[in-house]
Amino acid sequence: MRKFSLLLTCLLLLGSLLAACGGKNEPEVKSNEGAPSDNGGNNQTQAQGSADDITQKKITIKVHYPLPDETTLRQQEDDKIARFQAKYPNVTIIKDDWDYDVNEIGVKMASNEAPTFYNTWATEANFLVERGWVADITDLWNNWEYKDQMNPVLQEQFIVDGKVYGITQNGYVTSTVVNKKLAEAKGVTLPGLDWTWDDMYNAAKDIADPKKGISGIAPMGKGNEAGWNWTNFLFEAGGDIETVDNGKITAVFNSEAGVKALDFYKKLRWEANAIPQDWALGWGDAVNSFQQGRTGMVIAGAFDVLHAALNEGGMKPEDVVAYPMPAAEKGGKHYGILGGNYLVINPNATKEEQEMAFRYITFDYFTDEALKSVEDTIQARKAEGKYYVPTPLEYFSDDSEYATKVKAIYEKYDNVYQYDPQLFDLLEGKPEAQSGTQDYYAAMSNVVQETFSKKDTDSKKLLDEAAKFVQENVFDKIGQQ
Repeated sequence: MRKFSLLLTCLLLLGSLLAACGGKNEPEVKSNEGAPSDNGGNNQTQAQGSADDITQKKITIKVHYPLPDETTLRQQEDDKIARFQAKYPNVTIIKDDWDYDVNEIGVKMASNEAPTFYNTWATEANFLVERGWVADITDLWNNWEYKDQMNPVLQEQFIVDGKVYGITQNGYVTSTVVNKKLAEAKGVTLPGLDWTWDDMYNAAKDIADPKKGISGIAPMGKGNEAGWNWTNFLFEAGGDIETVDNGKITAVFNSEAGVKALDFYKKLRWEANAIPQDWALGWGDAVNSFQQGRTGMVIAGAFDVLHAALNEGGMKPEDVVAYPMPAAEKGGKHYGILGGNYLVINPNATKEEQEMAFRYITFDYFTDEALKSVEDTIQARKAEGKYYVPTPLEYFSDDSEYATKVKAIYEKYDNVYQYDPQLFDLLEGKPEAQSGTQDYYAAMSNVVQETFSKKDTDSKKLLDEAAKFVQENVFDKIGQQ
């Protein structure tokens, strides 16, 4: 998750899947069913990674395959495999549904069990590069005809020291999705999209109805996603996670801005009584609470929340609205964490396997067949009485020829969710830290839980203790590697 000022010419915000950051969002952004990058076509890349004709060699690649419960995505992947093997009959494909886990990747690499390519999150670029667990695909990238049409904001996250190490799938800017129907039922007038922490506090307090089990806002309080959610407020208050000077990483989230952000969480919990009584919610718990109408707001990638609310929760587009994250004060930045999903190639694979993996990853990018699949998905959703929610940030650049074609399809259908145009003027994506991110999120999750469970905590003390732990057990060790 990273740099973002040319940012929002792109379409909005995921999630996904997460994670925290990396975590269901990570913090990872969830897979986008029916997205252009997932469907149709047999676009062959123009990469020339081998002097020999790679189509004449017997090659086996182990591909990243959706999880067992992702039945629709599995069907789409099976279709892609069939089309790919029709074009490359010399390739044997093995399906591998291992989902990236920062605690497992080292073992996978050491035992040579990692797939030929695997999924990961924007936070992991430096981590994987430093450990040699991802292949340098710069030559393959430079010889690919569509490289200049890729979303530069997202793709930049996996360019390290001028070398390319991954291919973006999609991205998000963390947002706040609001249940307008709940607000109206309580007679609450919602603020404009250019809102502040005070506006969020007042709306959450007024929407909350604890006796009925309805919260005004459901910040995530369990797993790494708790730290991921809170970090948005750290950024909005003007703080950062870490600084890097001559290779030395220093924790700086225990700053005045950090205290301000944590005190805001304390106000939501203890003054407004606006968060769920059972506040230990993970990513899925918070999104489910929203789609079931049990909370007025949730913080995540907008796509995932909107998709769940409209197609699983039975809500209508007029019942929900995607806001940017609130500014700490009027005129401040609406910072939200910039994140995304990436596919990276195993450095232990042979050059031929790496090139074929690259061809497989990009097989459906920028194709007419993919466009047709998007339209077919929209039509199928319409027939089922459901909505199509575009991914906020796509793999392709918003000013590309392909983006124009995608938008033209969206405009033809009334069941495509339309984001408020003002949203894109206000969103500000801020990259996550690039070192020890998941460890930081875990440490901050403990701080969030302490804040929610005990009324009179000392925010500065909690943050100092967390920063000391992360510094000594994570950042200092990274510097010694």
